[in-house]
Amino acid sequence: MPKRVLTGKVVSDKMQKTRVAEIERFPTHPIYKKVQSRRKRYKFHDEQELSKAGDLVRIVECRPMSRDKHFRLLEVVESGLD
Repeated sequence: MPKRVLTGKVVSDKMQKTRVAEIERFPTHPIYKKVQSRRKRYKFHDEQELSKAGDLVRIVECRPMSRDKHFRLLEVVESGLD
């Protein structure tokens, strides 16, 4: 089974080695066909603490590292300072 790879924005970097990324997707309503905005937050593991709040990151699914942390940092796509 392939691992999920998600791209999103880092919204919190206040924990040690843990970051929170907000993933936004745009599903279409099944009846009304209107595009909706849906957001979900995922905690991910950042061992070297490379990402900061505002960065665009790619995270990948991994083994559970805590009760609600099941992703790890794959790469920082874009820095938030630019």
